[in-house]
Amino acid sequence: MAESSSTVGKRKCSQDRQVDEKPVPKKGRSLCSTGYGIAFTMHMCNFIVTAQCTVINITMVAMVNSTDHRFQFNDSTEGLSGDSSGGLNNARDTLPAGVPVYNWSPQIQGIIFSSLSYGFIPMLFLSGYLAGRVGTKRVVGVSLFATSLFTIFTPLVTELGLVFFIATRIAQSIVQGSVLGGQHALWEKWGPPHERSRLCSISLSGTILGTFAIILLDGMICQTLEWPFAFYILGGIGCVYCPLWFVLIYDDPISHPWISITEREYIISSLADQIHVSPCKQPLPIKAMLRSLPLWSVCVCGFTHQWLSITQIIYTPTYINSVFNINMRDNGFLSALPFLVAGVTGILGGQLADFLLTKNFRLVTVRKAATFLGNFPSSVLLVVLPYITPSYVTTMTFLILSCGLSSLCQSGIYINVLDIAPRHSSFLMGATRGFAFTAAILAPTVCGFLLNQDPELGWRNVFLLLFAINLSGLITYLIFGEAVIQDWAKERKLTRL
Repeated sequence: MAESSSTVGKRKCSQDRQVDEKPVPKKGRSLCSTGYGIAFTMHMCNFIVTAQCTVINITMVAMVNSTDHRFQFNDSTEGLSGDSSGGLNNARDTLPAGVPVYNWSPQIQGIIFSSLSYGFIPMLFLSGYLAGRVGTKRVVGVSLFATSLFTIFTPLVTELGLVFFIATRIAQSIVQGSVLGGQHALWEKWGPPHERSRLCSISLSGTILGTFAIILLDGMICQTLEWPFAFYILGGIGCVYCPLWFVLIYDDPISHPWISITEREYIISSLADQIHVSPCKQPLPIKAMLRSLPLWSVCVCGFTHQWLSITQIIYTPTYINSVFNINMRDNGFLSALPFLVAGVTGILGGQLADFLLTKNFRLVTVRKAATFLGNFPSSVLLVVLPYITPSYVTTMTFLILSCGLSSLCQSGIYINVLDIAPRHSSFLMGATRGFAFTAAILAPTVCGFLLNQDPELGWRNVFLLLFAINLSGLITYLIFGEAVIQDWAKERKLTRL
């Protein structure tokens, strides 16, 4: 009997296979291919947006009076009132004259740091779904331009008062969340399973290298110019990059005008058994998602790792300043080193993960190994820091190793959703990162409170809490994490009698 058109349509829409069921191709694309060009373009977008997010972390040292007066390890607090003869080791008196400064306590600073996450988190949920519907090119491109404008106007808004400053940061967090949440829809159609680790690690490493660059350069900008110029420069770079984004990025290889036929067919055939490109879309299985332990393990472990990452990004300059009491230029250089190593390690970790897959390592083994190495050693190294005698060599070695190993999670939990639910990955990548980024609200607030309440033991409490949180998330993921397509992520076939 001839099949009905509806039956044929359902058969075309049903193409679910496990990654481990088909052999991994021996040869992939070169670094000059269009797919890798997409990854490097996204890398630069992440670089710019992360630099705009992170600029406040070290600029805060120049923006406030006596940023570190409660964090000193020695008993002497003379001259730390913020005047030109203060104890900041010439950090304050080398700033340009006329630079506005604000009297914000460590607790207020924690609120300012966390304010960039209030709109960020809900937009991670929404933008992933939106990008899957209208395209990453539009969602991310428009958001990149908007956050660049907010960055340019930050110094002006700060002069209006603390309330206006925090309100502007919340508004900026909405568009920045759209950038980081909306980008993952690209890899549904551009990332073959056996290249996914390296493509995502190249893209996500832009967030780490953006942190490195701004921490390195921001101190010099604040000393040679004024701290407002850090915001002007970063906002201007973002505005200039936006036209390049709209020219170079396309939502799928089919619509890309310059991709070779060979590469287009290679990508489509590699993804044929994971997702389909057709107008028949199924509703999100929300109830099944909420009952999925593998998905919850990704959320929980992502949250705990973000607690680690946020603490590293926000408080590395402050911690180094509290230990060594150095000027902003040297602080920026030392604070940037760990993130340079982390950026390189993240890219190499993605290459290693895909290499292990070609050697027939199980996908779940690779994901869990990368997650373990990115969580456990990093948090242990931070816990040890307050108990050792402060020195440049030991402190910087521990911070570099902690940040460097932490970035290995890019090849673990952060792309695990693409393994367990490729059909709904655009929504789930944003949702899981949105859940994880709640740590960006809680961590600065809690750390600021601990440092404000107990100046002498504050850092020990901060790092011990960090270790306990990280260990709980890691254990959850090691027990419940999986790397096979879940039943609820497969398309349902309807059988008729």
